[in-house]
Amino acid sequence: MQQLNDFTFIDLFSGAGGMSVGFVDAGYTSIYAVENNYWASLTYKENFGDHVDNRDIEQITDFPHATVIIGGPPCQGFSPLGKRLENDPRNQLWRHYLRAVECSQPLVFVIENVPEILKSAEFTEIERVSKALGYVLTSGTLFAADFGVPQKRKRAFIIGSKVGKISFPEPLYVDPAKYNKDMFNYKTWVTVQEAFRGLPEEPNDVNWHVGRNATPISLERYKCIPPGGNRFDLPDNLKPDCWKKKKTGSTDVFGRLSWNEPSLTIRTEFFKPEKGRYLHPSAHRPITHREAARLQTFPDEFIFVGSKIEVAKQIGNAVPCKLAYHIAKKIKQHLLVSDKK
Repeated sequence: MQQLNDFTFIDLFSGAGGMSVGFVDAGYTSIYAVENNYWASLTYKENFGDHVDNRDIEQITDFPHATVIIGGPPCQGFSPLGKRLENDPRNQLWRHYLRAVECSQPLVFVIENVPEILKSAEFTEIERVSKALGYVLTSGTLFAADFGVPQKRKRAFIIGSKVGKISFPEPLYVDPAKYNKDMFNYKTWVTVQEAFRGLPEEPNDVNWHVGRNATPISLERYKCIPPGGNRFDLPDNLKPDCWKKKKTGSTDVFGRLSWNEPSLTIRTEFFKPEKGRYLHPSAHRPITHREAARLQTFPDEFIFVGSKIEVAKQIGNAVPCKLAYHIAKKIKQHLLVSDKK
């Protein structure tokens, strides 16, 4: 058994480093990362060090040894929001992830992706290749709100281990509607109100608490949306023609967040209310970058590098830091027990 004197990790397809934040908070050390987006790689460098490799993973031939490899191969090919093309080349990037695993020989690896991957042909192949490399898998979905993230975000995780099957962390938070006296070990879900605490309602352009310059008609539309409302609350004179014609469909578009619930999934265009439920719970505006980062549980001291659009991508694409922390903690506990055997 390899002796664990420290806990090191590699982050592949790292983005800004939301997953890395969780692992660092759990006591691991980042020693190498791969991220082909220039601005996201600069953000990673600013927060974790110079060891981020700003290249396509296909160009990298050697990977250092680490205790754990983490990362989320791009998921557009599997995402229900995309066309879900079977032959999308992005569906195959997991092969380079497992090539890194074969080279680095970590004790554990963690793949994060959209839940749809678990029903794909690629997942069957991931299982086959992982087994051939000597790893036993744990796979399934986790709900971010159950782990202290103020967001109803569901993600798939695949944990490969050379030291015995690793179970997922147990939920620590519960839907308040399901809470009862026997759940004294649980906390209720973290709400948007708790996440935004301490931030001025009016964006002050400090630390990415930046607003969007709304057009007069957009501002009129914002004012028509009640708490928890959406595009169906707009009067006809303020509805675009496409919404007038489409009288059914998504209830999230132009939706307003609720103070007393977690948000819905934060994606890369959270600053556009026409893309989802991204209106502030009470102010007549979309949420700011800082508010979105709070919903993703990035610490306020985390430094983002890039334009508003680039940073929005970094925030929306990230694994919520607190969710990553609980996964990292569970893996560390397992490794410490295994090391004593």
